Amino acid sequence: MDGLDRSRAFLKEVKRLVIKVGTAVVTRADGRLALGRLGALCEQIKDLNTQGYEVIVVSSGAVGLGRQRLKYRRLVNSSFADLQKPQVELDGKACAAVGQNCLMALYDTLFSQLDVTSAQLLVTDNDFRDKAFRNQLSETVQSLLALKVIPIFNENDAVSTRRAPYEDSSGIFWDNDSLAALLALELKADLLVLLSDVEGLYSGPPSDPKSKLIHTYVKEKHQGGITFGDKSRVGRGGMTAKVKAAVNAAYAGIPVVITSGYAPENIIKVLQGECLGTLFHQDAHLWAPVKECSSREMAVAARESSRRLQAISSHDRRKILLDIADALEANEKLIKTENEADVATAQQAGYEKSLIARLALKPGKISSLANSIRVLANMEDPIGRILKRTELADGLVLEKTSSPLGVLLIVFESRPDALVQIASLAIRSGNGLLLKGGKEAKRSNAILHKIITDAIPDSVGGKLIGLVTSREEIPDLLKLDDVIDLVIPRGSNKLVSQIKISTKIPVLGHADGICHVYLDKSANMDMAKRIVVDAKVDYPAACNAMETLLVHKDLSQSEGLSELIVDLRVEGVTLYGGPRASSLLNFPDAGSFHHEYNSLACTVEIVDDVYAAIDHIHQHGSAHTDCIIAEDQEVAEVFLHQVDSAAVFHNASTRFCDGARFGLGAEVGISTSRIHARGPVGVEGLLTTRWILKGSGQVVDAHKLERRDKKKTYIQRNALE
Repeated sequence: MDGLDRSRAFLKEVKRLVIKVGTAVVTRADGRLALGRLGALCEQIKDLNTQGYEVIVVSSGAVGLGRQRLKYRRLVNSSFADLQKPQVELDGKACAAVGQNCLMALYDTLFSQLDVTSAQLLVTDNDFRDKAFRNQLSETVQSLLALKVIPIFNENDAVSTRRAPYEDSSGIFWDNDSLAALLALELKADLLVLLSDVEGLYSGPPSDPKSKLIHTYVKEKHQGGITFGDKSRVGRGGMTAKVKAAVNAAYAGIPVVITSGYAPENIIKVLQGECLGTLFHQDAHLWAPVKECSSREMAVAARESSRRLQAISSHDRRKILLDIADALEANEKLIKTENEADVATAQQAGYEKSLIARLALKPGKISSLANSIRVLANMEDPIGRILKRTELADGLVLEKTSSPLGVLLIVFESRPDALVQIASLAIRSGNGLLLKGGKEAKRSNAILHKIITDAIPDSVGGKLIGLVTSREEIPDLLKLDDVIDLVIPRGSNKLVSQIKISTKIPVLGHADGICHVYLDKSANMDMAKRIVVDAKVDYPAACNAMETLLVHKDLSQSEGLSELIVDLRVEGVTLYGGPRASSLLNFPDAGSFHHEYNSLACTVEIVDDVYAAIDHIHQHGSAHTDCIIAEDQEVAEVFLHQVDSAAVFHNASTRFCDGARFGLGAEVGISTSRIHARGPVGVEGLLTTRWILKGSGQVVDAHKLERRDKKKTYIQRNALE
């Protein structure tokens, strides 16, 4: 169990929680009520209440609402002469009294619409000095919770005995953050959630791009090392007060999460174990190492190392790859041992067979990977190639050259061999690299990473390739658009989709591998049987495996199709049918055409002709790899030119869509994007271009003068010819 899993495991036992809502969440920037946010919060609380959670709310905002209401009343009741006089600041206690009425009326209205009852409990600092009061408070709250009523607490600032309760920071509690922490202890809550206007606690001001979101607060590491920004625009203490309250509660035994109150589902997501906000827990020091390299430091180190890699000779870069290939083969036994341990753990955990198939490094895989690296090493050096040379004027030459992208972040699942392919491609293309593999391949990835980085000379540095070991780091990495240049997710639809919506960094990848084979009426059936069986059976967990077989209607009752179906079933393939195939061939209903089985199963459907097949692929496919089996060349040409997929084949298995098989040496992934690289992405897909201009003293003003006097234009002659 990794640190993240352990740190969030206690959430399964949470029954009673205290939610503190800050003034910045309740109100907008102009001081008015944030009705949308408050409504979404009430809906979350209603859902939690329905699920059996006992929810206690501590809500700020009364003073701010009251101040706004009283300012308006004063304006309405003032004469023109009154308005010319200096305006006296409104009394905070009066603001609290008026605002509390407004705040609770709003909560009552919102909860009533959701068929939930709420109750108001106003307390003061002095109340908690009375043991009898505290006992009575616990009994009252227990009764309310038993009736599914939501208790809503606030400090009764209107009658507080403190001199300035909305400014004073002394006493048993001094603001609603510390009140929430106190109530969590008094009422024996299992969790305290402090809602803020930012995502959580940062290492510095959240507005500073160098600040890092701290997912787990470790007192020994973070205390004294955090730079707090300005106090909240409203309320009393901002993040400083929240952290103080959170630390006090956490070290008294109540776990705390500080997270954003702006996101509509954050509380529910926290309880589901998602890594949101900042967690405070008395055992946090056991989960996170005191000294660790931050996400930004790792990315910056990869960039610096990549620049050193680009600076060495082509021969030396090639030697690094050859040394890595040798090192992999020399350590094959050790790699196998670690990989077998991962496979055994995955089997015990009950993972799907398709995932375990991708996880296992089969016999001969290491040798195959090493040979692929050698092929890559012996290719022409891709860095600094002159793609175009143009003479703009006499002695003024412009060159367009190939150049590394910079730093790549690759997030992949299951397959440890992907780590080797990606690392070798990054080195060949001169890029820095950050890798995050799935936890199911933790040991395999660790040993492969160590072997590869140990083979990188000190002149470049092993930090060229960073291995991200915790999911907690991914959100931070996805924010580093000033350091990381491209994200490539390799994995499930869910993984790719989550990454795309979570970052400003360009994302290259595919969400699905729904590959089709269309069997035309002109197909050679002996050939068709070989291709279809290979496309489905060779490696069913791969993204380029066939998921749907489209059959021309004229073949639906043919002997050839019957034999093909038998061949697939002999190989253990389960067949599902679309509406027409289910009826004609008596297959179970597929349910959905847009489905990636990743196993020995596929969908079969009958179509009228090649145009119907193309329409089906465009409607239900994922633009990955699609194939036609046909002897009619005209039909084949229609398919090849009209199917809008990254790879389109004629009379060949979809399994050929692979970087190594395409002669790229290896692939970093297969892209279904239409911008930048598409299909298997090798070295070329990890490069961009630079412009280099070589002159002999030319200046733009001189050319302007020449054009004006002599009507002369730039030469712009192709200098490569």
